[in-house]
Amino acid sequence: MEHNFIFNLLGNNIWSYLATATIPLVFVTLYALVAILGELKIASWVQDRLGPMRTGWKGVLQPLAEVVKLLQKEDITPENVNKPLFTISPYVMFTGSLAAFAAIPFSSAFIPADINVGIFYIFAVSSFGVIGILMGGWSSNNKYSMLGGIRAAAQMISYEIPMALSILAVAALAQSLNISDIINSQAGGVWNWFIFGGPGPIWKIAFWPFTFILFLVYFIGSLAETNRTPFDIPEGESEIVGGYHTEYSGMKFAMFFLAEYANIYVVSALVTIMFLGGWQSPFGDFLNGPIMQVFWFISKALVFVFLQIWLRWTLPRVRVDQLMFITWKVMLPFAFVAFLGIALWAMLIP
Repeated sequence: MEHNFIFNLLGNNIWSYLATATIPLVFVTLYALVAILGELKIASWVQDRLGPMRTGWKGVLQPLAEVVKLLQKEDITPENVNKPLFTISPYVMFTGSLAAFAAIPFSSAFIPADINVGIFYIFAVSSFGVIGILMGGWSSNNKYSMLGGIRAAAQMISYEIPMALSILAVAALAQSLNISDIINSQAGGVWNWFIFGGPGPIWKIAFWPFTFILFLVYFIGSLAETNRTPFDIPEGESEIVGGYHTEYSGMKFAMFFLAEYANIYVVSALVTIMFLGGWQSPFGDFLNGPIMQVFWFISKALVFVFLQIWLRWTLPRVRVDQLMFITWKVMLPFAFVAFLGIALWAMLIP
């Protein structure tokens, strides 16, 4: 509880629990609106066009208009679907995304649930979304949807293996799976961040390639984990119409994309926690107060959200065989070798 200022302020009562649960939900909602606007505007900049300009100043209210539009759309359930699974699959996917925010910190003063295996918990529950995708694809009674669900299951399970090696390597460096311990072990400025080898003597630079490889492995894997280009084959609109969400409309359709945007932030937050010092300032103790910690953490995560959106409008989609080649024959060997190097470095830390 020492890492939750809500409990320090309100005490250990029902109101503090409600406030702690509400803050991540409000953040996800506001962040999703910003991310949708970013998607629209970044796409237009990449393609040398203006994008939405009519709804609000420079089109800033367009995401809100999209939400209102989806709320008014008819919720259509096709015939011959498995109605219970068809109905709950969007919410299963979103539940996995939102549950991850229980352990994602905003600063050293506010971690909703500061559990000992926080990094493992986030990785585990964020992977829960594939169940919702597979349920939606199978229950839709549509071959395109079924193909999208199968693609998603194969893709996410495959890419989680090298990503798990990256997490284990970071846990070995920090000697902990606790998020606070991982972030605090990177204190002291940008030179101590794990992307640059972490804290230690000057000869640690010899192990810097290993941490940088694991950073790249995790970031590339996060694109596949969130179904983002060039790994968006579960949707594959040019191949399978819309994939697993082809038969969905209205708010059920919106829930899939709300979960996707929430997952984008989750994986970006994990990159920030594991390799970029979390809430730590790049200048050491300078500009590292509680308010600035919130700024540093969210800003670092949003940089990776921007990169994922940017890559969507830059790279072409890979084929299914290329997708599997990348993870099993490129990323996994590199991740395994880098993990062995980090394990050696962890044993040499005094």
